[in-house]
Amino acid sequence: MGDVCVGIDVGGTTVKLGVFESSGQLLRKWEIPTRKEHGGSHILPDVAASVRRTLGEMKIALTDVCGAGLGVPGPVAADGYVPRCVNLGWGECHPARDLSLMLDGIPVKCANDANIAALGEMWQGGGKGHNDIVMVTLGTGVGGGVVVDQKIVAGKHGLAGEIGHTHVRDDETEYCNCGSRGCLEQVASATGIVHEAKVFLASDGRESVLRDIGDGMTAKDVIDAAKAGDELAVEVVECVCYYLGRALAQIALTVDPEIFVIGGGVSKAGQYLVDIIQKYYEEYERLSENRPLIGLAKLGNDAGIYGAARMVLD
Repeated sequence: MGDVCVGIDVGGTTVKLGVFESSGQLLRKWEIPTRKEHGGSHILPDVAASVRRTLGEMKIALTDVCGAGLGVPGPVAADGYVPRCVNLGWGECHPARDLSLMLDGIPVKCANDANIAALGEMWQGGGKGHNDIVMVTLGTGVGGGVVVDQKIVAGKHGLAGEIGHTHVRDDETEYCNCGSRGCLEQVASATGIVHEAKVFLASDGRESVLRDIGDGMTAKDVIDAAKAGDELAVEVVECVCYYLGRALAQIALTVDPEIFVIGGGVSKAGQYLVDIIQKYYEEYERLSENRPLIGLAKLGNDAGIYGAARMVLD
């Protein structure tokens, strides 16, 4: 086997793929559609065919590939067993084993997509230079991944890193998609930020530029308004970051990473967001002066392919 590896990140719309050197250098990346019809039965054969085709174009033989990593949107047991991936139409399966057979037996490892994104950020992104990181992804939902000693911590049941469903708000009356109430995702996701802004607008008569936006309001609108000094928008962002800071403090007191890496679309707010999260984080974690850093993700949508590739280099 050689020192080239393949990273594969299976999403609900596209599959992202990359060929890497073991040093972390990305040689080529591309995407293919995720064909979910017929219970997702086309996905792995499509991936195998695409990998073979691209490696052929690059004049790389499968025997020169040290392995492939596979990220999937669902829980993955230590032996690679996947109970289900709802967004792909998969029931019980062993995708790493199946893909290995399709690729002439090269080693394939499989992990949850949020976890491999964390591993990718540790390897070549916002967590580079650190062995222990927790990634928090603020997108449509709130995801996360835990990496300790450069290895993904998935937990016994694949629940480690499900940061978005930690309980942060006791007086929440609406239900989260998980069936519980008061989850971090309900307030700190892009969807949650918009919902929070609408609650503020409904209960507060102050002037705000957010009133003129209407139903098309986005999390970016709220954060941009806050950056521009809109008082109501500032209070919404402070509320969101209060819950994020408190959640990170609780995670720090359990895992104690070197750095929290904030990613996802909401993280495009940059250092402005980090500084407010930091303020509330420090209110709730006072045991030690040696606190984890809080930084921003750097790999964007490529984090998954980087992390998937990194899995097979151990």
